[in-house]
Amino acid sequence: MNFRRILAGTAASALLATGLVACSDSESDTESDALAAGDTIRVGTTDVNLPEWDVFQDLVEADGIDMEIVAFSDYNTPNDALAQGEIDVNKFQHLLFLNDYNTKTGSDLVPTSATEIYPLALFWQDHDSIDGIEGETVAIPNDATNQGRAINVLVQAGLITLKEEGLLNPEPADIDTDASEVTVTPVDAAQTTTVFFEGTPAVINNAFVGRAEIDPLDAIFQDDPSTEQAEPYINAWVTTPENADNETIQRLAELWKDPSVTEAILESSGNTAVKVDRTREELDEIMVRLQDAQ
Repeated sequence: MNFRRILAGTAASALLATGLVACSDSESDTESDALAAGDTIRVGTTDVNLPEWDVFQDLVEADGIDMEIVAFSDYNTPNDALAQGEIDVNKFQHLLFLNDYNTKTGSDLVPTSATEIYPLALFWQDHDSIDGIEGETVAIPNDATNQGRAINVLVQAGLITLKEEGLLNPEPADIDTDASEVTVTPVDAAQTTTVFFEGTPAVINNAFVGRAEIDPLDAIFQDDPSTEQAEPYINAWVTTPENADNETIQRLAELWKDPSVTEAILESSGNTAVKVDRTREELDEIMVRLQDAQ
């Protein structure tokens, strides 16, 4: 991968993180302009070190597209950078995260193409099924975008019953404890692997599974990416409304679906990532549903 471009992206991330890209009194200074043909396209991501980005960059260069990858070290600045016009498109988030960002900031960033979904899984050391888990306390991540999904993983497993069915982002208070087979304890997402190794069943985010060197195939249950409940967790290319129809961004999304990139994604995810093909209209419908559910 082109080191110069990654270094430039890291510098941009640092500027954003320290607040040097601030809102101007003039709206024209902060609004993103539409990309013109031949412009260098700036792509923001938080996972540039994954092997799929090396494969992707080779394809992009062979296609004649001038691309700069901008690396970010946290999950909020890529959207801030996009809204401020510092980058043109990003690829790091699922639809629920995007909806939460738009709601909290008043932004109108839009998904343009689906990429993949990473199932969220339940792990229990030295167990290969949920048999016998009744009565256990299950650790779940306590962050806003994973807690509700983790609860729904347990709902799909038949271990948790909600007071109201069909909640997209339930909280622990929504659990009918008397009708459930297990109880839950929310912990910091990074601590889910710690309690797992102590013998507690835990719903663990895919990123922490890899860092803890847990075999993702050891999951005793995971959510089904094909269900409606999983739709908020579809990852996507995201841009501004001005660039939603940009042909270069659409071409990047096509190249990301190249079999060589898919193979690299499967390798880096421990064969857990699932490719998703949804139209932009379908993604928009999911976003509307998420907004209505708030």
